[in-house]
Amino acid sequence: MTQTEYKIYIDDIIRRVETARVKVSPHHIVQIIAISKYSKYSEIEKLYNIGQRAFGENKVQDLKEKATQLEELPLEWHFVGNLQKNKINNLLSLNPVLFQALDSIELANELQKKLDAKGMKLNCLMQINSAKEDSKHGFMPELAKQSYEQIQKTCPNINLKGVMSIGAHSDDKTLIKNSFDTTYEIYKTLPNASICSMGMSVDFELAIECGSNMVRLGSLMFNK
Repeated sequence: MTQTEYKIYIDDIIRRVETARVKVSPHHIVQIIAISKYSKYSEIEKLYNIGQRAFGENKVQDLKEKATQLEELPLEWHFVGNLQKNKINNLLSLNPVLFQALDSIELANELQKKLDAKGMKLNCLMQINSAKEDSKHGFMPELAKQSYEQIQKTCPNINLKGVMSIGAHSDDKTLIKNSFDTTYEIYKTLPNASICSMGMSVDFELAIECGSNMVRLGSLMFNK
């Protein structure tokens, strides 16, 4: 695919995002995070050259390698994967724009200790397991608001910006929609929350229509 063909392809994805967001409101803004975990440096640079700035990785080592290799580009890096406690210092050394998968009180407490020791703050999203699936990480919906407020109160170095969730793993559109609706309803109750990150390559349009203002697109953005 030539650079021109690729731009046309990406423009079509942006058109789909635009079509979904105006169904919510002409004032509803949606940010695209390009999930680059299976992509090469050259592919990230190619996407950068047509205007994409925000990228996400789900492994700390991969984030380090790509951020270092592409450090001359003004990229906005997000960490979207499950964070092991022994990798916290490694992640903090990279200072990502946003950590999207704060999935337990235990992790929040450990993160707070490390942030406090370094005199740092970190923007985070609390992950909600809205579909209540064993294969997914995150807070159960019924505990989400209470846990969010607890983290805000006890972890001052964690700057909670909102929530993240993954749609139900199902071919049933109703189940997927219900999982997005659950997350969005929680999001609306949270103090000072500004980001509701829902939707991936297979379901981002539905997620946006359910209220998402940040989508995480991987294979779709890199044409894989």
